[in-house]
Amino acid sequence: MEWHLTQKGHPALEGKPERIGLGSARILQQSVVKTYEDMTLEELEENEDEFNKEDERAIEVYRQQRLAEWKATQLKNKFGEVLEISGKDSVQEVTKASEGLWVVLHFYKQGIPLCALINQHLSGLARKFPDVKFVKAISTTCIPNYSDRNLPTVFIYLEGDIKAQFIGPQVFGGMKLRRDELEWKLSESGAVKTDLEEKPRKPIEDTLLSSVLGPHKEGQ
Repeated sequence: MEWHLTQKGHPALEGKPERIGLGSARILQQSVVKTYEDMTLEELEENEDEFNKEDERAIEVYRQQRLAEWKATQLKNKFGEVLEISGKDSVQEVTKASEGLWVVLHFYKQGIPLCALINQHLSGLARKFPDVKFVKAISTTCIPNYSDRNLPTVFIYLEGDIKAQFIGPQVFGGMKLRRDELEWKLSESGAVKTDLEEKPRKPIEDTLLSSVLGPHKEGQ
C-alpha cells in the first residue's frame, strides 16, 4: 500500500505502467498494420481478402491510380539513348509511335562532320530527356537517293505526324553548333521541355567577328 501511494503521488511515476502498455501497443500496431494507401500493388493483392466491400471499392480506384502512375513512369524513363534504325524500321519506330510520344529522327551519313556532331549532341539530349524517343538513320536507307546536300536533316514527330523539320547545314549554323542551341531548337518545336530560360547566345568571339566584318562588308 505504501508503494502504491508513493507511485500515485509522484508526477513522474503516476500511471506509468498503463502508458507504457498503450504506447507499446500503438507502436506495435503501426509497425504491423498498413493502410492500402501505403501498400504496393503486390501487397494489395496479398491482403485483398482482409478488406470489406467499401475498402475494396476504394482500393480498386487506388489500384488503378497506382497502375497509371507506374505506366507513366515506365514510359517517361523508357529511352535515354539514340536508337539506330533502318528504312524498314522507320514506320514502326517513328510513324507508329505511342500516343503522346515525341520522336526526334536524324538523317545522317558517315563522313559528314556536322552529322557526327549532331549525333553526339543528340546522345546527351537523349539522356537528359528520356521520355523523348531519339532515333537516327542513314538517310539513303529511308529515302533512296536522298541528297547529301540536305544533311544533316532532323525531323520532329508527335504521334506519327511531322511537327517540324530542320534541313541542311545552314539551319544548324555549321560546326559551331552547341548542344544547348540544338536543345533550344527542339524545345521550340515542343519536342522537349527545356530548362533553358532563354535562347542561347552566340559565343563572344562570333559576336566580335560579326561586328568587325559587318561594317567592312557594307563599305565594299
